[in-house]
Amino acid sequence: MAQKIPLVDYLRLEPEPHLVAHECDSCGARFFDHRDACASCGAQSFHEVEIATTGEVRAFTIVALAAPGIPVPFVASVIDCDGTSVRGNLINVPPDPEHVSVGMKVRLATNVVGVDAEGTEAVGFGFEPLEGAA
Repeated sequence: MAQKIPLVDYLRLEPEPHLVAHECDSCGARFFDHRDACASCGAQSFHEVEIATTGEVRAFTIVALAAPGIPVPFVASVIDCDGTSVRGNLINVPPDPEHVSVGMKVRLATNVVGVDAEGTEAVGFGFEPLEGAA
């Protein structure tokens, strides 16, 4: 079995794929990247929190033009995961307004974005529609 590694450090693959944010101990602001201090209140103490794996599309755009080598069209979106905003692409759905809408219910999904010479898979994430949610 090939080794799998997450593309970003806030994606955890075990025991089931989920996202982890750093929550400010003082004000509760959440960040997915490393922070030395809270951008909201300036505090310097954080703890990790798991983010809900389901959510609702709050905003999206269908990207038709991208850098060379990036397949288009694709859907970039902002997902509300139980109060935490997550930026991610919508995957496993046709990139058109007939299949994507604000308010659509989605769930976290992973996909292999690359494989190195030794067979190690880089795993990325996106969100896919819940069954019957389109």
